[in-house]
Amino acid sequence: MARLNDELKARADALGFDAFGITSAEASEATAARLYDFLRLDRHGDMSWMADTAERRADPLQLMPAARSIVMLGMSYSPERDPLEALAAKSHAAISVYAKSRDYHDIIKGRLKDLAGLLARRANADVKVFVDTAPLMEKPLAAAAGLGWQGKHTNLVSRGHGSWLFLGAILTDADLAADAPEADHCGNCRKCLDVCPTNAFPAPYQLDARRCISYLTIEHQGHIAAEFRRAIGNRVFGCDDCLAVCPWNKFAEAARETKLRARAQSDNPPLGELLALDDDAFRARFAGTPVKRTGRARFVRNCLIAAGNSADAALLAPVKSLLNDASPLVRAMAVWALGELAAAEEFATAREEHLPREADRQVAAEWQCVL
Repeated sequence: MARLNDELKARADALGFDAFGITSAEASEATAARLYDFLRLDRHGDMSWMADTAERRADPLQLMPAARSIVMLGMSYSPERDPLEALAAKSHAAISVYAKSRDYHDIIKGRLKDLAGLLARRANADVKVFVDTAPLMEKPLAAAAGLGWQGKHTNLVSRGHGSWLFLGAILTDADLAADAPEADHCGNCRKCLDVCPTNAFPAPYQLDARRCISYLTIEHQGHIAAEFRRAIGNRVFGCDDCLAVCPWNKFAEAARETKLRARAQSDNPPLGELLALDDDAFRARFAGTPVKRTGRARFVRNCLIAAGNSADAALLAPVKSLLNDASPLVRAMAVWALGELAAAEEFATAREEHLPREADRQVAAEWQCVL
């Protein structure tokens, strides 16, 4: 089997994968316990699908009962410049590195199928491929396969690629030789914990998603609580802070896969352009990227929070234009952004002109809060 492992690794490299490792398909009791603790404390927020699929998520054999091995692959999406630089350009949107390019699911899945096909032929084995679309705990599996370790921010860290690896998995009934797991190399460092703008880490190696900007701007479907809005800054889709400060990133070279490089239309564009997007324009601009899945209303909600934090009077006009938007999410955040940008007299005049609808409790509450 060692020969087959070498052949698979060589093919993975040829397909553009930057990390390769194999682990057993047996469930880890420690990993399952961490998952159940996370859910018991309601730290998953709106992500009810995590609780709904907890039993399957805790045990890979629930997805493929005959599985004996899991091949874990990583593809670098390391950026060409420091993502934290975008936070200083307050009139521009900061979009998470992973979402600036073509959706990684589309890029990785076909290549995983290619590699899985080779494994199926060589070992006469059954295979199943997964790219973050099934209840599979990729990060602890990748750590077990030696691709890296889960850092204090709970994300995977690689000695060769830092914090920037997309993960994919191949489950198989072939009995492959497993690689040694990677040791934890965080040491006394706590940069990822201290940089978090919303204090989303209750303790090292623990995350409360309900306080995480990535969760709030991507997964959370409702109104974003006032306590988090200023901390969000200009982050309109995700947050890279805890990833970007990791010292291990100094060893990471820019991603070699050209399809994972930032597109111009999603590379921290001006907020004024984003606030002007209607649904069709939003879909066209972000087609084929992860941003599209949030939908226009949630995305513009986030952009309005960024506008409110920008101190840019030039954004007043596009903010005002959204006070009558069809989405209550957008209307409510337009009120908040207006309150941050406009003088008291201008705000009062706008309030008289845009009396909230009776059913718009959140919109009415935003008007009242500013007063």
